[in-house]
Amino acid sequence: MMEDRLNELPRGWVLSKLGEISEVILGQSPPSSTYNEDGKGLPFYQGKLKFGKIYPTPQKWCSSPKKIAEKGDVLISVRAPVGPTNMCQAKSCIGRGLAAIRPMGGIGSFFVLYLIRAFENNVAGKGTGTTFNAITGSQLNGFEIPLPPLPEQHCIVAKIEELFTKLDAGIEALKKIKAQLKRYRQAVLKYAFEGKLTQGWRKTVGAYRDTPIEPASVLLERIKEQRKKEAKGKYKEMHVVDTSELPELPEGWVWSRIGDISVTIHYGYTASAEADQVGPKILRITDIQDNSVDWESVPYRRIGDSEKGKYLLKEGDLVFARTGATVGKSFLIRGKIPETVFASYLIRIILEKNIDRAYVYDFFQSNHYWSQIHKGKLGIGQPNVNAQVLSKIYIPLPSFHEQNKIVEEIENHLSVADEVEKVVKQSLKQSERLRQSILKKAFEGKLVPQDPTDLASAELLKQIKKEREAPVCQQAARRHLGKRGKIDLSATGRKEFKK
Repeated sequence: MMEDRLNELPRGWVLSKLGEISEVILGQSPPSSTYNEDGKGLPFYQGKLKFGKIYPTPQKWCSSPKKIAEKGDVLISVRAPVGPTNMCQAKSCIGRGLAAIRPMGGIGSFFVLYLIRAFENNVAGKGTGTTFNAITGSQLNGFEIPLPPLPEQHCIVAKIEELFTKLDAGIEALKKIKAQLKRYRQAVLKYAFEGKLTQGWRKTVGAYRDTPIEPASVLLERIKEQRKKEAKGKYKEMHVVDTSELPELPEGWVWSRIGDISVTIHYGYTASAEADQVGPKILRITDIQDNSVDWESVPYRRIGDSEKGKYLLKEGDLVFARTGATVGKSFLIRGKIPETVFASYLIRIILEKNIDRAYVYDFFQSNHYWSQIHKGKLGIGQPNVNAQVLSKIYIPLPSFHEQNKIVEEIENHLSVADEVEKVVKQSLKQSERLRQSILKKAFEGKLVPQDPTDLASAELLKQIKKEREAPVCQQAARRHLGKRGKIDLSATGRKEFKK
């Protein structure tokens, strides 16, 4: 708990309030007619949307600002979400989604930035509102903080910067590994759907089988004949694939369309449904994360038996996100799942017999698929993929036995990569936890040693109070930036920084 941490302050530290060590300027949105994207006026930030790691990136400017943040002010999001911070890099206009925190008494801007980041969850916890979370100016001003002596503040910032620099280097190395794994994965999938992974298998398989493996053309013909029998005179011919612009395939392979190897492609359940703890569950786009589903968190809905029968998911079904941030991504139902139907922003593909579900799923993870999706297939406004688009996707199709073999080869090649990726993801999570641990220790007084000769923080607060009472012209140089703002650490007076 924050209160417990503040009650155990080191010697020389005091419990203060944000408003006692800084000036808090609440943003105010100017008329929209004063916005522009031509660089006229001051950079304009309405909220945290353009925040970066440290500094925001302007995309809009304002010719008639209402509230201004100065260079070195700490910007904090005060409306949905509450708490994220950035550093103002140049004089800027701020809208009502932000506040600017302007340190006083020589307190460094980066000290305040890291201080707020250390207690970001506590700041967010102060937010209130029925429509969206927000924090008021009085709540910001009254937010309690631990305040070390000024020289120790500089040492804390320097140590945080030193540790964060090493941490960032490690994170960058992990991200490079992640990017390499992605390239490797796509290389394996590329070879798989060009027939190169099973090239040796095709040459030797004949020696171990009494009967030759049927070509994919025979498989498609069998699907066609079965459809004719079931169509009762209403059969629609399969699309004739124009292969003139498609890559050449190995012997026995054919180009097909997803619609030609699917029993059905249809959208999910659209009617409103009451929450019901009996069931069935209803799978939504947001439930599918990193090709997996936490079935415990999928909600139950009350749905009629006829609708349930139509939308009930089964093993082997392929489910697609048809809109939103995950548009075009697929999920394969593997093994037994709870009784579940799928929601309207998802599309289901049920494949024909003798089509390996995992083969088609792996194809949908490859650039062979994504290159077709991105050739004008996505919507101009809200991106979307519909059933018609999916049905027209071209897929290279080998025999059923080679489909099985390709899935096996893909799994063999990617199993190690999958394990490495898990380690990388876990390491990245640990890095963020380590970052917060560093900040926690910093503001508990455990990151750098205390110096009993430092002027106590209580005296610093008295100095700031005098500064508030001083004429404005005497306050012009009241702030220091941090190391990233080129602070002279030798000015701290600490022996460890003397050259």
